Amino acid sequence: MALTNFGTLTGDQLQAWSRDFWKVARNQSFINQFAGSGSNAMVQRVTELTKNQKGTKANITLLADMTGDGITGDATLEGNEEALRAYDITIELDQLRFANRIAGRMADQKTVVNFREQSRDALAYAMADRIDQLAFLTLSGVAYTAKNTGGLRTTSGTAGHELVDLEYASDVSAPTAARHRRWDVTDGLVAGSTTAVAAADVIQYKTIVELKAYAKDNYIRGIRGAGNQETFHMFVTPQQMADLKLDSDFLANVRNAGVRGSANSLFSGSSSLMVDGVMIHEFRHVFNTSGATSGASGNAGAAGYKWGAGANINGARALFCGAQALAMADIGLPEMVEDTFDYGNQSGISVGKIFGLRKPKYNSDISGSVQDFGVIALDTAY
Repeated sequence: MALTNFGTLTGDQLQAWSRDFWKVARNQSFINQFAGSGSNAMVQRVTELTKNQKGTKANITLLADMTGDGITGDATLEGNEEALRAYDITIELDQLRFANRIAGRMADQKTVVNFREQSRDALAYAMADRIDQLAFLTLSGVAYTAKNTGGLRTTSGTAGHELVDLEYASDVSAPTAARHRRWDVTDGLVAGSTTAVAAADVIQYKTIVELKAYAKDNYIRGIRGAGNQETFHMFVTPQQMADLKLDSDFLANVRNAGVRGSANSLFSGSSSLMVDGVMIHEFRHVFNTSGATSGASGNAGAAGYKWGAGANINGARALFCGAQALAMADIGLPEMVEDTFDYGNQSGISVGKIFGLRKPKYNSDISGSVQDFGVIALDTAY
């Protein structure tokens, strides 16, 4: 069988392949199901660029609530209008690329026909998976030097070979004070601190109830649905979901208020469930310390180590999200390139995607300080 000539694809065929690739990647991306183009989406996707003095960027605008009490009776309104307070969030852009290559003609004889399809699926999964990892690290306020399982990523020492080299990596910021909470089995919802997490501080049914109330009191805006009802999304690790399902209050509520039969949350095995108007989703890339190093008191709070005063407690950072919790710049179709090497003996496919991520912040009227706009980070043990 002759080696397929990858250079014979037309421009239209390359564009069609890119569209097909991005469709597969988006379908495989977990975070994509929460994305939308407007301010009522949990992940606001921006697809257009804005030119400013610093170059071409992507922007979203946050509008703060009006604070004035209005004008009463026949008092003059003209000249007493209240200016809208807008916060422009700039999203840096960068390219992420992946490629694979067939070793050579002899290794390729039986697989060349399916190479494009196999490459598309492998590259699409790699792209979708890294976007998910980056999205949850961004929401969690954890630097891209860390894995989502808490360990540190391997460093290559070569510029452009690490996720931390992305232009928007420097915009990742720790949760702001009023948006960082910790669950304490005795005291309930308290200020966030990974070094204060104890082994008994696992997520409970009342954690969700208290967190929802805290979010509303602190003006986290939900996603509006039918009947103008607000919905919030909360993301937990599979182990946090297991802890929740084993909680006695959760079990009692599901038994007494849940539907009967196989659709009941106790039996359905669903990775998502509703608790007090909050959709709880389990996902493996929610930040946790399963891959972190178990240390001693001297390592408490250090990157790459487990949590607690002794750096030996397994913990996870659940994310309670409302509208505009994350901004994502999604610019254009991926660029696909096919090439040959070694005098045509080897063939390869590369895909590059330009995108950017940022956690929006605003000046809160409640706290009087800059706060994360639509997400609360909750630290628990598991």
